[in-house]
This record gives sequence, structure tokens and C-alpha cells, in this order.
Amino acid sequence: MSSDLRATRRQFIAGCGALAAAALPSAQARPRRPVIVLTSYPQDTLTRFEAAFEKAHPGLKLQLRWRLPHQMPEYLASAEGRGVDVVWAASPRTFAALANAGTLAALAEADVPRDGLPARIGGTQISDPGGRYLATEVAGYGFVHAPARLQALGLPVPRDWPELAEARWAGQIAAPIPSRVGFAPVLVDIVLQAFGWQRGWALWSAIAGHSRWVPAGGTLIGDEVTAGRAAIGLTIDFFAASAVARGAPLAFAYPAHGGLNPAHVAVAQAAPHRAEALAFVRYLLSEAGQTLLAHPTIRKLPVRPSVYARLPAGYFNPFDAAARGGYDYDNAAGQPRHGLLAALFDQVFVADADEHAALWQKLHAAEAAGRPSAAEARKLLETPPLTEAEAADPALQSRFRYVEHAAPTEPGALELGWRAAAAQRRREAAALLA
Repeated sequence: MSSDLRATRRQFIAGCGALAAAALPSAQARPRRPVIVLTSYPQDTLTRFEAAFEKAHPGLKLQLRWRLPHQMPEYLASAEGRGVDVVWAASPRTFAALANAGTLAALAEADVPRDGLPARIGGTQISDPGGRYLATEVAGYGFVHAPARLQALGLPVPRDWPELAEARWAGQIAAPIPSRVGFAPVLVDIVLQAFGWQRGWALWSAIAGHSRWVPAGGTLIGDEVTAGRAAIGLTIDFFAASAVARGAPLAFAYPAHGGLNPAHVAVAQAAPHRAEALAFVRYLLSEAGQTLLAHPTIRKLPVRPSVYARLPAGYFNPFDAAARGGYDYDNAAGQPRHGLLAALFDQVFVADADEHAALWQKLHAAEAAGRPSAAEARKLLETPPLTEAEAADPALQSRFRYVEHAAPTEPGALELGWRAAAAQRRREAAALLA
């Protein structure tokens, strides 16, 4: 056999060996280690984070399990749920409940460095002081609107809540029912904290008189505006951003006095892949992960301030707004009374919404005509059902714990008393305006 033939034969045998080796599991090729993430984020967001994280960590593989936030506690307590490593969602109440139940691990600085990650934005605590859940992004409350409709009606984009109390907004506002929509109690409380109990309630009475009440989530608020049934809706920015991404002719405005809804990430106490889970948490909070949150198809508000310097001009910066006093809302102080506020709104504004709205229109007409009785009628409509001290009573607050997605219950004697008192004030106001 010639030397050339022997060389060709050796090359052929070597090639066959390489093919055989490729067909068998390599001793050096290891399967990617899993990170099991329980989340409520939409698929387009998850797809982008999955690709980016796995590129940054080629030895890891995300396994995503989707549940609504209110379903997460029960799922995590199940046999299947006990395999979860990470919980990632935008529901502060869910994370507080999981932390109180001992489901979440406390993360030390060595686990997840906090450099460049503030624990607060303005007056709002965004991360758990005990490290059991950390903010990944925030969403801002404000006004979704249809620019073309506002222009046709001759209405400006409102700069703050008091503008919505003006007569020109009558019938043009879509508002969420606080007892039925999870983010709405904070929406109510933002105004009460920013303007004080007395004036805040007066503003809400007028805004309620101009509103159509929407009994389901923020997506439907935008739908009301898109359909032309309202010119403006009270909601959270990410609902508006999602609608705009789907082609809705909408825009969003942040009021001078706002509030924030933080999203969180946490590692399960029983996480079977703790090291891998920590890698995912660190990625979410890294410059790369935070920048990805601002992608045009995701458009969240990152919690790492340094990221905003690289974002497009006009991208809303909550840290700048907080420096101007726009986010003085104290979520920790407000949380205990959210259930009470929802119950009060149900009885005072929602239960007899048509009557309340009609009376506000009569009041606006009487004020425009300069009727002296209008001032006393306004005072009646603006009177809170409780004093601020009464609303701060822990015993009363404990009777109205806010439970997201809870089935509606029949009002008790106390709630019916609030409704009756509100009805009596309306009758007295109507007599003054007759």
C-alpha cells in the first residue's frame, strides 16, 4: 500500500472516529443546569430575558412556569411548586404574603450586591428591608389618554389630579373600582396622601362624579379610552405601554403627584438550585438586565438609576420625578388602609354612581350660574364618611383587609351605614340645588 493511500485511510478512520464521538455524549459536554422561575410576565418579555440570560450564562437554562400572582402562594405550597427556584412578578401584596409565610429566602449583600440599587424611590419603599424580595422595576400611576380625542374635545393633558375635578372632565374619565382592581387602592391613596385627607376626599368626590367605573383590570381602562367611551383613564403605565405596542392610539402622562408599583424577584426558601437562582437574580439587577427592561417592546422603569443615562430622550425617569417631590407617597403607611378605602369607595361613590354623577353636574351648573347655595351643596358632597383619625384605627382597618381577586361579599351594617349617610348628604345637596 502506497504512503498516500495509507494517509487517506488514516484520515478516513479518524473522521469516522470523530463522527462516532459526536454521536455519543461527550465526557466534557455537560447538560445546562436549570433555573426554575415562577412568573406572571407576558411571553414577549420572558422570551427576551430567556435569550439574554442564557447567552450571558451558557451553562444555565431557564425553565419558566406561568401563574397569576394571586395563584402563586397556593402553587408554591404544592408538590410541584416546591421545585421552584425564583419568583418574579409585579404584585407587592403577593410578595409580602409569601415573605410572611416564610416561603422566601433572605438574600444577603454577598448573595446579591445592592451597590447602585436604592431601596426607596422618594417616599416609596420598593425592596424588602429584610432582603426577602428585591425590586426589579417599577410602574408609575397616571393617565392613559387618546391625544386625538382630547384635541377634539378641547381638553388638555392633565398635569395633576386637581385638574380632573374641573367641570370640563364630566363623563370623560374611566376609573377602576378599588374593591375589584388590585392596583386601584394605591391609586386612591396617592391622592389622599398628596393633598391631605379632607382635600383628597373632596377631589375624589368630584373625580368620581366625572367617571365611569370599570370593574376589571388596567387593560380594560385603556379599552374604554380606545373605544371613545372616555377621554382619559386612571391606570398604570405598563397597561398603556402594552396597548400602544398593540397599535392603540394612546399615550400616557405621569401626574405631578404620583405613586409606584414595584415588581419583585425572590429566591424560594426551598430552592433546589440556589446558586443558579442567585445568578438569575443578579442578572435581572445588573446593568444588562436593567437595560433590557427598557427595550421598546417591554418598556419598564428600571430600578438602577445609572441605566437612565443611556435611554432615549423623553424616557420617563422616576428618580428625577422623585427629586422634584413627585413620589412622596409612603406605601408602607398606606397599605393597612387599602381595604378600608376600597370599601368606602364602594358605598359612597360606586354603589350609587349615576346619582352621584348627576348631582355633580347640577353642582357645576349652579356654580356657573353663581347660585349662593352651591357652596353649601359642594361642602356636603365633599364631606368624607370618616375622619382621618377614624380611618387610621387599626381595629377598623383590620375588618377590611384587602384580598386581591376575592369574590365580592355582601356589605355589612357598617358599610350600609356609610352608604345611607352618603345618600342623605346627596339629598340635602339636591335640595339646595333644586
